[in-house]
Amino acid sequence: MSLLSWMAWTPPVAVFFVCIGLLLVGMTVWELRSPTIARKGLLPLVTTRGDRLFIGLLAAAYVNLAWAGLTDQPQWWGAGLSAAALVAIMRWA
Repeated sequence: MSLLSWMAWTPPVAVFFVCIGLLLVGMTVWELRSPTIARKGLLPLVTTRGDRLFIGLLAAAYVNLAWAGLTDQPQWWGAGLSAAALVAIMRWA
């Protein structure tokens, strides 16, 4: 039994998790080069880049789960919708 056999690793799922890893590495480098300034956007609270990334990743995960559970459409569409939600939260929230 493989270490990763507990999950159905399809290409969209693998790409999703690789993108999350790359986002975390990228945000770490960005924070080290240019420390964040807290700001208030559309959300009713003051957030930093890291806060918005966390909220965006949670939203992306929920969008992906909803897509997988409620539709029979290809998961690539759900991943794209999740990425759009993450970008919107990072930009305007």
